[in-house]
Amino acid sequence: MAAATVPQPEETRSPNSIERGVSDQEVNIRFDYSKRAQWLRAAVLGANDGLLSTASLMMGVGAVRTDVSTMFLTGLAGLVAGACSMAIGEFVSVYSQYDIEMAQIKRDIMSGNCDDRDLEVREKSLPSPLRAAGASALAFVVGAVVPLLGAAFIKDYMVRLGVMTAVVSLALLGFGGLGAVLGDAPVVKSSFRVLVGGWLAMGITFGLIKAIGTSGL
Repeated sequence: MAAATVPQPEETRSPNSIERGVSDQEVNIRFDYSKRAQWLRAAVLGANDGLLSTASLMMGVGAVRTDVSTMFLTGLAGLVAGACSMAIGEFVSVYSQYDIEMAQIKRDIMSGNCDDRDLEVREKSLPSPLRAAGASALAFVVGAVVPLLGAAFIKDYMVRLGVMTAVVSLALLGFGGLGAVLGDAPVVKSSFRVLVGGWLAMGITFGLIKAIGTSGL
């Protein structure tokens, strides 16, 4: 009589291990999305900074000088100076973070708390100072170009101020809404807040420089 064969149990994964794998995957996806959203939000803030600082600078000079070349050159100088300032500041900040993380990695290697695989993962996740500086400068330039294009080709002084204010207002609403979406904040409220803040900055700069210019100082 042939011996009965006992079926071998198939390799199974426990529900806990499956749930744990799914959970780890969800955490990684959320982390990647969060990291990406932080970079995008920083880029939007940089563009908004370039937009508002350049527009306010041009409005301030436009309060006392009515020719288009002076306003344009002032805005262009603000674009170059602001982009350089943003890039250098970001480079120094991120390089400091890079040095701190590298020092921590070296301490972990010396203490034996870091294997080759962990070392490779951590080195890949280190921030790039040059990339951060370039992204910061580029974001500033994108924002600063808006008021420059709005005022570059309009000869009439009052029309130029009106067009530039309208173009900058639309850009402020756009940047404010995009920042709200990335930050999971109310879009209308955030956009309106950014718009009012931009109007205040441009209005205060224009009014203050106009008062100083007419006073003869």
